[in-house]
Amino acid sequence: MSEKKVTNKTTYLEAISQAIREEMLRDEAVFLLGEDVAAYGGAFKVSAGLLAEFGPDRVIDTPMSEGAIIGSAVGAALMGMRPIAEMQFIDFITCGFDQIINMASKMYWRVGMPVPMVIRGPAGGGTKGGPFHSSSPEAWFFHTPGVKIVIPATTYDAKGLLKSAVRDNNPVIYLEHKLLYRLPELREELPSEDYTVPLGKAIVRREGEDMTMLTYGAMVHQCLRAAQVLEEEDDLEAEVLDLRSLSPLDREAILASVKHTNKVLIVHEDTLTGGIGAELAAILAGELFEYLDGPITRVAAPDVAFPYAPPLEAAYLPSAEKILTAARQLAAY
Repeated sequence: MSEKKVTNKTTYLEAISQAIREEMLRDEAVFLLGEDVAAYGGAFKVSAGLLAEFGPDRVIDTPMSEGAIIGSAVGAALMGMRPIAEMQFIDFITCGFDQIINMASKMYWRVGMPVPMVIRGPAGGGTKGGPFHSSSPEAWFFHTPGVKIVIPATTYDAKGLLKSAVRDNNPVIYLEHKLLYRLPELREELPSEDYTVPLGKAIVRREGEDMTMLTYGAMVHQCLRAAQVLEEEDDLEAEVLDLRSLSPLDREAILASVKHTNKVLIVHEDTLTGGIGAELAAILAGELFEYLDGPITRVAAPDVAFPYAPPLEAAYLPSAEKILTAARQLAAY
């Protein structure tokens, strides 16, 4: 009986698929384009069944050109459509970098017209994808005014944040961690009624008094595991704040949490140097210096290319064990 209940719950991947379908039903201006999204149903089967339901005018297979995909989406958005452009793997978003940086992000200031579009795709490691299928590119766009960045950590948020992204009048980069797509423990019973999760609002996943863990995406779950061990073995309560949106950033929630706990551990999967954590550290050092009872600490990937060999990948990625070690050092300061 219990196994049947779990099976009927929605996966992270299914939540994304549901969001796309429901937004296409709600608004005829919404359409999907990308490599293999139509006939094949997407590399990870996110768009399976959508071609049959909506037809080739709204579910469009494109050439293997991310620049063309994103450029077409920008043009369509300027003409009043709401495109969802899929990157088969988010690593290849770099092929459309110019279209994002010099077109999508600046078009409103250039011509005064909104660019309501979503660029979405699978990001992150842990699936033995090697250096060309495992990147976390959020920091590249975090530096770009005019682009919003969303990274859901839960099934509920995966659906609600994508719906908000589609309805937003700005270009939104929506990063889906592929490790979470079919993770059994992320299955949830989602509301049957329409719902959204607002962009730019962080959420406390676990309350605590002794330190704040600032994180997002798949690292939320690694931080929660580490926080559980801290409570059981060290009698320490770590607060885990899931940022959810990197741009806009919920500065109020970040400052409130760290002001409450007085110590902060920043965790992200992307490489360390110049990452999101560096900006978070600068914000905290500039605005909460007198409240800090220890050094601003970061756990991130090393500044090397993403490895392919499984043992090297495990050594490369931040983990609950690495977070736990850093948290204990910070607590002892």
